[in-house]
Amino acid sequence: MSIGRSKILVVDDEPDVRALVARLLSDSFDVTQATDGSDALDQILGGARPDLIVCDVMMPKMDGLTFAKELKRDPSLARIPIVMLTAKAGARDMVEGINAGARSYLTKPFKSEELLGKVRKALGQTK
Repeated sequence: MSIGRSKILVVDDEPDVRALVARLLSDSFDVTQATDGSDALDQILGGARPDLIVCDVMMPKMDGLTFAKELKRDPSLARIPIVMLTAKAGARDMVEGINAGARSYLTKPFKSEELLGKVRKALGQTK
């Protein structure tokens, strides 16, 4: 972990997608990974507090929407921005993601520049 770098938690049940997103973000951020919402919640409640979460929607055990709602119920965690990353591209899906607490919603396949832009914007970074 580097001092001064934002911490990002990447949550996705697909190892290849999780690794790709982590690799894209690791040049600029300190990245940790979780396999689903339940794993992510355990990590966060265990003291690993990310500055931002990039989260898939469709996952086993605990999906991204349920995870986001759980996070937002805890006042000490509710301010952590969430960027949803999903194959669900419908307008209703996007509204559902935002209503669950996502700051941004990005559909797969995604462009790496778009992901980086949404992450930086959610963190309040201009660069």
